[in-house]
Amino acid sequence: MTFTNSSISFMASISATSVLFFTILSLSSSVMFSATVVSDLNNLHPLPDFKATIINNCKDNPCLRYCNFTPSDLPEIFKFTIVASHLCNESRNPNCVDSFPKIDLHSRPKIAPLYLSFTFFWKYCPTTIISIDLSNNSLKGSFPLDLFHCSQIQALDLSHNEISGDLPIRNFSILANLTSLNLSYNNFSEIKISSGSEQFFKQFNNSHSFLHSGLVPDHGKFRTKALLLLIGFPIFVVFMVVFLRWLCFSRPDFLPRIFQRKHRFTPSMLKAATNGFSKKNLVVNSDGVEIYKGILRDGTEVRIETYWDRKISREERRDFVEKCKILVGLSHKNLVPVLGWCENRGLRAVVAEWIGGENLEMWLSRSDPPWNHRVKVLVRIAEAMRYLQEEWPEVGYDLKSSSVLLSDDHHREPLISRFRFKDQNNCRKKVYKFGVLLLEMVSNQRPQETFERGEAGFVEWVRMHFPKNVENLIDEKMRKTEQTLNQAMQTINLGLMCTDLSRERQPSLDQVLEAITIIYNSVLASSSPAHIKMRADRVRGHRQVQSR
Repeated sequence: MTFTNSSISFMASISATSVLFFTILSLSSSVMFSATVVSDLNNLHPLPDFKATIINNCKDNPCLRYCNFTPSDLPEIFKFTIVASHLCNESRNPNCVDSFPKIDLHSRPKIAPLYLSFTFFWKYCPTTIISIDLSNNSLKGSFPLDLFHCSQIQALDLSHNEISGDLPIRNFSILANLTSLNLSYNNFSEIKISSGSEQFFKQFNNSHSFLHSGLVPDHGKFRTKALLLLIGFPIFVVFMVVFLRWLCFSRPDFLPRIFQRKHRFTPSMLKAATNGFSKKNLVVNSDGVEIYKGILRDGTEVRIETYWDRKISREERRDFVEKCKILVGLSHKNLVPVLGWCENRGLRAVVAEWIGGENLEMWLSRSDPPWNHRVKVLVRIAEAMRYLQEEWPEVGYDLKSSSVLLSDDHHREPLISRFRFKDQNNCRKKVYKFGVLLLEMVSNQRPQETFERGEAGFVEWVRMHFPKNVENLIDEKMRKTEQTLNQAMQTINLGLMCTDLSRERQPSLDQVLEAITIIYNSVLASSSPAHIKMRADRVRGHRQVQSR
């Protein structure tokens, strides 16, 4: 709606206990304020005889709040009369010309905040108003202090809003006639109990006045909280105990490193690392041993060698742990680093560092390695065997070509990856296994795949062809020279000696290392530039003699 000067007329006077208002002839009670109301009000100016009318009104009723006006107050008083006339009609008062007993904006969320914003209206609040109802309007912010200008009111209802902050209790002393107050269902701050606040609550001792207002403690909520505390706290304690137990005994890898048990893995940790021991992570499954590739929580790639046996005794489990403690202490460049172990009723596992390179079996069949690389690998393995024999003679290991890995760097170092715990303390058996590996490196044969009797049949086949048909024993893909044949024959002879279990012929591990080292030095010497030049000169001289 739009306000104009022409729409304003004088108000009639009312009784001594009433207030005089200007009415707006063009307005009706069904019209609502629009967004342009504030600008329209600011554009209005008092009529020429407005001041004289105000003076006459104050003579009739000196209690009117605008009676002590100054000329500069006239614009505000003029706007006050317009808003008062409209608000009186909006509040459904029966005769706004004669009286304005109540402000009733219950459930009027669109216009209630607008009327509250008219400070000039509350400043000159009509003295006839005895009731103000602003309930259920979703009013926000702090308590509207302008209401205290209406000091004569007897009832105030601000319930079902979202008013927050502190309630100005001391200001309520201004409202001497106030007998009904409803502040329920708001978000006020809780009042600290004092003599002043006790008097305030006694004055408005109504069960609905402060219900869910936030001003007083909600005993129902308190009982609910107490009940939840009595029931919930023990449940929380039990949950925390179970959770901490799970952390400590199932997934200690979630704990800070300082609280983790060093080298000890749990079934849950290994299960998480291998996606539940999935077939996708299974890399080896043979002889009752399953080997998985896994990724620990910190991102470390590991090789998990598992043994499933529920019938193992407590003594055997204890022995397993003691041997694993030894494996963790192994330190040699040709041994796969062991990170720890898992010992549970049905599961035992050794956790080692994952080596991404290929094993010797794959290397021999795919890469066609030269002779000098093969002998170098044998030397490194023999050195690792001597280290274990001297430092940890009780540790056994697997020397099958499928179990010896090669590092994935340019050094291609061989790495013993599988360690045994049963009947592997016999040094003669270790030398025998190394002898089989020697023969396999020369011939590139697979004892378990090619020969019906496995290793025994393989060794028998070598003995049958050595030394008369030695060329049949050497890998056909390997380049053969006079030096290579001689060195291969020495290696085969050493391998046959190692596989001879009689005490008279089988050499000791130290003798084996010494012999293979001599062969390796011979290989290095024969491949040196000086030796190659000398060999070329010898061939050239031999050809010259033949030409004569």
